[in-house]
Amino acid sequence: MSTRPLRILALTCSTRPGALGPEVGRWLLEAVSPRAAELDVEVVPVALGDLELPFLDEEESPSSGVYRHEHTRRWSATVDAADGFIAVTPEYNHAMPATLKNALDYLGSEWAWKPIGFVSYGYTAAGTRAVAHAKQVVTPLRLVPTGATVAIGIGDAVVDGRLRPDAGRDATGVALLDEVVRLAHALRPMRERGRADSVPGPLPGSYARRLTPHDAPEVTVLQRCCWTEEAVANDTLAIPPLHESPEEVREWLESWHTTGVWRDGRLLGMVRIRTDGTDCHLGRLAVVPDLRGRGLGRWLLRAVEAAAGPQCHRILLFTGTRSLRNIDLYRSVGYQPVPLTSPDGTVCLAKELSAPVSAPATPRWG
Repeated sequence: MSTRPLRILALTCSTRPGALGPEVGRWLLEAVSPRAAELDVEVVPVALGDLELPFLDEEESPSSGVYRHEHTRRWSATVDAADGFIAVTPEYNHAMPATLKNALDYLGSEWAWKPIGFVSYGYTAAGTRAVAHAKQVVTPLRLVPTGATVAIGIGDAVVDGRLRPDAGRDATGVALLDEVVRLAHALRPMRERGRADSVPGPLPGSYARRLTPHDAPEVTVLQRCCWTEEAVANDTLAIPPLHESPEEVREWLESWHTTGVWRDGRLLGMVRIRTDGTDCHLGRLAVVPDLRGRGLGRWLLRAVEAAAGPQCHRILLFTGTRSLRNIDLYRSVGYQPVPLTSPDGTVCLAKELSAPVSAPATPRWG
């Protein structure tokens, strides 16, 4: 599960000239900014009036993801890049404004499995009926509304078009952000399963995708878990995966094609490959201890071999000379030892794809 910073959109929904919405939006950003910095969250203001969205004018259903107009594509990209939302909305005639309903109706999958909180304002009910209405609409879009809300009664809170200072309201705004952020983290596995670059994994409910530098923290943990056994088996601590910092992991994730299998936000296994001429170097095959013996390692090897490309004539990998379980696995799927053993305690295995196997480069831990 990627650990990149969360991006929360603060949507100012009213487009009425002279509306209170921009003032409430400014208050929200000022109130939550210190907490957002603590949580490593980016809160981005978006005014619906700046989007220039006409009333829904796409011919295809939003569920199709086929958008003919540039304004729809821009809105789609904005929402798709977000992890959650806070809607700053007035109440018009016991309901949310048409601008918010229209903006919601434009899109489909981009909203799915993201939290949405509400800051409402109005007179008699402080905008709470607008929130009740909005929650009925967002739920079919698979948006997840928060229980926490902020309701601002205009009669008591506004003087000369400005909000009165109110420490209690500030605290409520921060609590709303906290809940949006917690839900965004909790729902992240659901969002990732729907990513265009993910494919079904080998275990029920799992999925696989290419790992990115944002995944460095999870990769670091998996490495230290899995290579502890290698250290014991080979009687050495001189194994890079045991010592790499998240920054060092992030660096090699930039250059290696690394496939990871996830389930419910947990990294279950990974393997990496990199092309060097007609050779492909494979390494860092790892599976969490509690799921070994269920085919994850074999599945990852097949997946990474498929990603090697037609230019790859052979795949080389290195493992510890005493890592007998690893060697048995590799030999069972077609890898054969190459008669070259390194002084550093590793052995090379190779799998021929379309050219004869020759002596490998200087051995190293994969």
